Amino acid sequence: MLLGLAYRLLGSMWDAEDVVQEAWLRWQATDHAGIREPRAFLVTVVSRLALDQLRSARVKREAYTGPWLPEPVETAQAGPLDTAELRDTVSYATLHMMERLSPPERAVFVLREAFELPYDQIAEIVGSSVANARQMHHRASVRLSEGRDRFRPSSEEHAELLTTFMRAAGGGDLAALTELLHEDVVAYNDGGGKVRAALRPILGRDKVASFLLGLVARYDFKDVRMVEVNGLPAFATQVGGHRQLVMIGIRDGHISEIYGVLNPDKLAHVRLT
Repeated sequence: MLLGLAYRLLGSMWDAEDVVQEAWLRWQATDHAGIREPRAFLVTVVSRLALDQLRSARVKREAYTGPWLPEPVETAQAGPLDTAELRDTVSYATLHMMERLSPPERAVFVLREAFELPYDQIAEIVGSSVANARQMHHRASVRLSEGRDRFRPSSEEHAELLTTFMRAAGGGDLAALTELLHEDVVAYNDGGGKVRAALRPILGRDKVASFLLGLVARYDFKDVRMVEVNGLPAFATQVGGHRQLVMIGIRDGHISEIYGVLNPDKLAHVRLT
């Protein structure tokens, strides 16, 4: 649970593991007799450590080569997913959208939505008043709801659209591919300066379709297979000798975001072979 919390706050399993390890060391050094609720204590410690790390990480992400995307993880590593809120807040599209939020807004949103903490406890964790915590949650909810469907597609519907997308792109079928893409689709590619990738997001149906078909014509895609990442299907492949993981976001029944992660440092928590 703590690892899932830290991952939602940071978008990086490497950083989440460091935070939880530090929280465990602090727990070991604490007089447990004075702690009535260990879970609340550990949630507070992990959240505050993650907030500190997130503030410093934002500077590094602004200097990142190309678009910065969250680190994908296999669903089994994401912690409990017993509720719709836990599943939604770990989905790749939501993690990416949470980059729009300030660190305190992100913490308030995750603690309230995914873990259902009361506002007084959330306010204490982020160092604000209860009223301000409520306002931050409202602002975050509004920002994350912009451009999203009220009703999320099921995992089966997601897989079906992803499979159709793979077939259209792999077959070079421009008409079929264009039909699948939302008018305002955006394609993000994260190579991190280590693997060749587009340095800016690609915007719009026509440009994204042309970009994808250009990749198919230029490179030999090998070992394409479906995997489950962040609670939803994705597909793994090799492009030009480099491993790649591709995830999609869906809006109005069409693909609205395409996330291509090629940076090898971000693929360590997904088995691609």
